[in-house]
Amino acid sequence: LRLDVFLADAIEDSSRSFLQKLVKDKQVTLNGEVIVKSKRSMVEGDIVGVTIPTPPPALPEPEDIPLEILYEDEAFLMVNKPSGMVVHPAPGHYTGTLVNAVLHHCPDFAQSGVDMARPGIVHRLDRFTSGVMVVAKTQSAFTHLAKQASDHSFERRYLALVRGEFKEDYGRINAGIGRSLADRSRMAVTGIRAKDAITNFTSKERFGLASLVGLKLDTGRTHQIRVHMRFAGRPLLGDPVYGVTDFKGWTVPSDVLEALQALEGQALHAEVLGVTHPVSGERIVRSTKP
Repeated sequence: LRLDVFLADAIEDSSRSFLQKLVKDKQVTLNGEVIVKSKRSMVEGDIVGVTIPTPPPALPEPEDIPLEILYEDEAFLMVNKPSGMVVHPAPGHYTGTLVNAVLHHCPDFAQSGVDMARPGIVHRLDRFTSGVMVVAKTQSAFTHLAKQASDHSFERRYLALVRGEFKEDYGRINAGIGRSLADRSRMAVTGIRAKDAITNFTSKERFGLASLVGLKLDTGRTHQIRVHMRFAGRPLLGDPVYGVTDFKGWTVPSDVLEALQALEGQALHAEVLGVTHPVSGERIVRSTKP
């Protein structure tokens, strides 16, 4: 495993430029040796040391960042998060996040939630996963929506590009997910201290080397889709941790190959999100196309 790939997964939501700066500033060691090249290979048993600068103490500030609003009322809003946007401030991403954008969009936004560094954030999408998210605007809405997320009563449907094709038109993956025993920075299908995880898939389009699949989650574990697709032998295209990033030798049209090589992260889109309104009890469902 390359060191830069390991760091990108181990330091949540970190940007490539942030990791490169850590290396340049001699803040990364491998087995006690200061690293000057982040592409260095690692092997099992290596010990990585990272000194991360103390983050700014201030709470997130409003920023005038465009937002695609799918639904909004006094309790919450649903947005279409673009690929590449980090949900809340994290190392290397103290600005430009969804939280910064929401704070600007909602001047009367109550600092709801249990962590004021990520107000209103009930659930997350990985940085390079695009699609529908819900953000609570009040504390009561946050509590209600957080319980729905915990109870797995959200309706969540995704679209993904994966390597190869499922023979089946539809199927169900029921395999517990926990921390990888080989690499604690990753998640994996395991029988040790695992949580139940269920992913339903539908084959939508088959292209030979790859296919488009629809995915419906019955549970919401960390990296669930990415881990389950790898476990099923259909890893996500563009995923630097669990999937496929090397497309050399693929016999596809040049424009398709260029598009694949241009992927900055996993080809995954949260197409549909359904929640129960915390005040009216109405079912609110919104969808977007990637």
